[in-house]
Amino acid sequence: MKVSFSSSELQKYWEKYLSGELPVLELPTSSPRSAIKTYNCSAYTFVINNRLTALIKQLANSENVGIYPLFLAAFKVLLYRYTNEKDILVALLLNEQDKTELKKKDNVVVSRDLISENTSFKNFLHQVSHTILEIREYQDYPFALLVNKLQSKSNSSYSPICQASFAFVHVNRSKTATQKQPPNCSQPILFDGGIPQEKVEFDLSLKVIEAADSFLCDFKYNSNLLNAATIAQFSAHYQNLLESIVSNPEQSVAQLPLLSESEREKILVEWNATGTDFDSTTCLHQLIEAQVERTPDALAVSYAGEQLTYRELNQRANQLAHYLQTLGVKPEVLVGICIERSVEMLVGLLGILKAGAAYLPLDPGYPLERLELILSDSQVPVLLSDRQKLFAHHEHRKVVCLRTHQENIATHSQSNPAPCATAENLAYVIYTSGSTGKPKGVEITHRAVVNFLQSMQYKPGITESDVLLAVTTVSFDIAALELYLPLITGASVVLAQREVASDGRLLKELINTSGATVMQATPASWRMLLAAGWSGSSQLKILCGGEGLTNELAKHLLAKGAELWNLYGPTETTIWSTVYKVEAEKLSHALAPIGRPIANTQIYILDEHQQPVPVGVKGELYIGGVGVARGYLNRSELTAQKFITNPFLRNARFYKTGDLARYLDDGNIEYISRIDNQVKIRGFRIELGEIENTLSAHPQVREAVVITSAEQSEEKQIVAYITTNQEQPTPEILRDFLKQKLPEYMIPVAFVRLDALPLTDNGKVNRRALPKPTVDSFSQQNEFVPPRNDTERKLAKIWSEILNIQPIGVKDNFFVIGGNSLSAIYLIAAIRQQFGKELPLSAVLTNPTIEEFAFLIDATDTFDHSPLIPIQPKGNKPPIFCVHPAGGNVMCYFKLAQYLGGDQPFYGLQAQGFYEEEPLTRVEDMASLYIQAIQKFQPNGPYQIGGWSFGGVVAYEMAQQLRKQGYEVSLLAILDSYVPILLDKNKKIDAPYLVGALSRYFGGMLGQDNLVTYDEMKHLSANEQINYILDKAEEVKILPPSNQSQQNRRILDVLVGTIKATYSYVRQPYPGKVTVFRAREKHIMANDPTLVWVEFFSILDAEDIKIIDVPGNHYTFILEPHLQVVAERLKSCLAQF
Repeated sequence: MKVSFSSSELQKYWEKYLSGELPVLELPTSSPRSAIKTYNCSAYTFVINNRLTALIKQLANSENVGIYPLFLAAFKVLLYRYTNEKDILVALLLNEQDKTELKKKDNVVVSRDLISENTSFKNFLHQVSHTILEIREYQDYPFALLVNKLQSKSNSSYSPICQASFAFVHVNRSKTATQKQPPNCSQPILFDGGIPQEKVEFDLSLKVIEAADSFLCDFKYNSNLLNAATIAQFSAHYQNLLESIVSNPEQSVAQLPLLSESEREKILVEWNATGTDFDSTTCLHQLIEAQVERTPDALAVSYAGEQLTYRELNQRANQLAHYLQTLGVKPEVLVGICIERSVEMLVGLLGILKAGAAYLPLDPGYPLERLELILSDSQVPVLLSDRQKLFAHHEHRKVVCLRTHQENIATHSQSNPAPCATAENLAYVIYTSGSTGKPKGVEITHRAVVNFLQSMQYKPGITESDVLLAVTTVSFDIAALELYLPLITGASVVLAQREVASDGRLLKELINTSGATVMQATPASWRMLLAAGWSGSSQLKILCGGEGLTNELAKHLLAKGAELWNLYGPTETTIWSTVYKVEAEKLSHALAPIGRPIANTQIYILDEHQQPVPVGVKGELYIGGVGVARGYLNRSELTAQKFITNPFLRNARFYKTGDLARYLDDGNIEYISRIDNQVKIRGFRIELGEIENTLSAHPQVREAVVITSAEQSEEKQIVAYITTNQEQPTPEILRDFLKQKLPEYMIPVAFVRLDALPLTDNGKVNRRALPKPTVDSFSQQNEFVPPRNDTERKLAKIWSEILNIQPIGVKDNFFVIGGNSLSAIYLIAAIRQQFGKELPLSAVLTNPTIEEFAFLIDATDTFDHSPLIPIQPKGNKPPIFCVHPAGGNVMCYFKLAQYLGGDQPFYGLQAQGFYEEEPLTRVEDMASLYIQAIQKFQPNGPYQIGGWSFGGVVAYEMAQQLRKQGYEVSLLAILDSYVPILLDKNKKIDAPYLVGALSRYFGGMLGQDNLVTYDEMKHLSANEQINYILDKAEEVKILPPSNQSQQNRRILDVLVGTIKATYSYVRQPYPGKVTVFRAREKHIMANDPTLVWVEFFSILDAEDIKIIDVPGNHYTFILEPHLQVVAERLKSCLAQF
């Protein structure tokens, strides 16, 4: 027997059930999620074959569970595998149990399950089944009310509470599309059931329809976010998952096979088919020696006027190599080199390699403490330097100063030393920053470097006629490309001086004077060059890597050079591991793709359990192949953690990058961010790089870096650091810009302007050096200021009582922290009681903070109680005036005004009767009063007017009166209004009738037919019935507590006045154009014969009627998430005038 719970018990259950952070499902979208939700529905349907159907039923029977929880559990596992979200919320349509019941109003509840990655599917199935049984007991709590209660936890760009829904239906086979399946079909039949313009409430919805011997699965999806290919793949993986489940239900949910064999073959093998012949037994210096033989007199290197030919460079390096060998230098010995950028630096590097040793580069510009740390960790026995005094105290190692030892070095042979190193020996060790702050040395072999360089010769490509301008510090591994790629090809290297490489003005001059045809740099360096006014070079091949290449920067660089290549790779896999030639027409993502793997390199994108993820799904990037480093110097434990066995290739290792990426449909790879740069705020998983890319697109922002900080509060907050062009945008300007493109939870709380972003010596942004944000960097809305005087303290107490929030600062916005239409009215009433002043509702809109309200109260004694309420008064466009619905309040339009944009003035027309005046009871009188109000503001037409529900009736009459007065009405927007019809002569508007209307009105706000039932009130008098309804409305928090009883009575009087006005209004033909916004779902009051809203468009006597269907029902279409669609449609109508 079903247990009956009171409204308060139901509310407590759901508040506890949905407590804490509500996670958000981040499905692999094909388009960026807009700041405002938009919905366009498409469908994808497939049939599960008889064989799999039988196995699913067999498993359900053996586990003693229903089919419903089995399909739901599989759906949740698939969502987990696609999003890596372990806390899965799905909306369930519990009443969709049989086709014959589909006309019933769906009861939506939320199913929440935590997925433990090690649990078996069988155990998870029983967990889901138990969840369903539990939440069924509490299903009578209206979903609309639940959404309203949890609105502060949701975001305007997502469906509230959950983003996916599930329904299960049992129908007769003859009524389903399973007839499309031929007998004994071994494979599911797929067919497209697209519904191009239908709206959907969730990002993804699955309905499973059970027939006698098969199941039909119907996916509905928001095509503004997800494309058909993604859903087809998702559907195939759902079937694959079901096959895996029936095959082995004991397997963990994280390990259940998802991909088909053909998908695994494509991702793991075909896209990694990079095998290419290269000089695998040759050392790096031997490749250069071979080039010396081919072009001995060609120019090899130049620096600040000094030049060396290939022969000269080789001879000087040979002399140094012979000298180093006398010091005991040999293969696997590490030799440090700390020499300023110069010809001598390149001679030193080659000399170490020719001696058979490996070099460890040290930038002389580094702080001495860091240099000492690296030298101590590496324990190099020999150090080449041009600063002998700096390292004179190093008694345990030999310090060779090339200047002072030059005479001795010059006595050695100029011929090539006898080969002593092999391709498996170390070529160099590069130190990179560690997450603990301690740098770590990456060991790279000759074989890895040679493979890399010979791959780069082919793509991006270099010829002997090229001139490569080298700008990178030698301590950054990408410098190896600049120094050696030209030298194994016959091209020449131009070494930029340190001060030139770091100065955009000097660097642009060197590009021109050097005749450079190839240059490699990080995005930060390219931005520096552009900021200096570089005009570009039509012969320059631009190589960009080290950080994500934004579309904005890519477009600028494409216009400046001959070619643009985006390069990606960590030091641990030898410089660059993927390459991509950037083309303007293919820049569709926030960052340019990083391309495909270079020769003899494999790329894997895997989940937390090293399972390959589907195309489009985010995962961690792993790199295998010839370029994988030997490991970290003297760090065996860390090496074992990061360089691990490759499960997809025998006797191979790959490197765990810590980078988040995904495959695109064409096999190219999209870099997303560092995994440690991915954060969660209020349950939302955020890629900080996405915010950086969007912010960089602002015309006044030159560079942007975004981090999280907990300095200003216990919770993580987003802080943006920017450099700007000549104009300096305020935080408010930047915030408004981002709000047009990103959801609210991704908007930084602070914007810190810097003259320049701090950079590491490698040219990357030094995030650790970013300053802490100052108070000025935060907007007022994020700054907590407690009440400072008696008026502010009284107002804060009133706000806390009405909104049930503590503490409240004087700069907090009433509507941002939970205020709405009804609470605004109670605020006005409470102020009247506390301060004895009658403020209009518009005061809340124009003064939404305690600070502003207190000033208004202290400074003003009398107020204008005009019905005209400036909800959003800014902008130069013609304003729109919207009339209140039956409740008389215009705050229901607050969100609609926001979504229409900051440049569209929006005014509400509020009912009379909330203060001391009597409510109006005739539509004609209301129309006349509202026309007077708008003509004080706008004396002449054309006018744009509209209204929701009862407001549409008044707007209709206003249009009539304005036309008779000779004014033009350019837009009459009727928002799901019902047509008033004169009552039957025997029907009276008596107290019982008003009680019924009141119950339907409040019930509609909760998404149900009535607030109370007849049985609850049949023994009460009319006045007792009204009080009972008001008490019930307070209980479910539609109305505030009874201490506002006087205001509640005024609200009731206004409502009664509008009901009387409805039934006394005699509609006249309207000789103009009408635009009707019609909610698709059944009108809550449609059973009332006097409210024939469905027939509005057919009996309205207008010359031209335009019908616009919008999602939701009469009450929900004006709320999230449907409201955005209404705003879009209304905006298009306004744009026509």
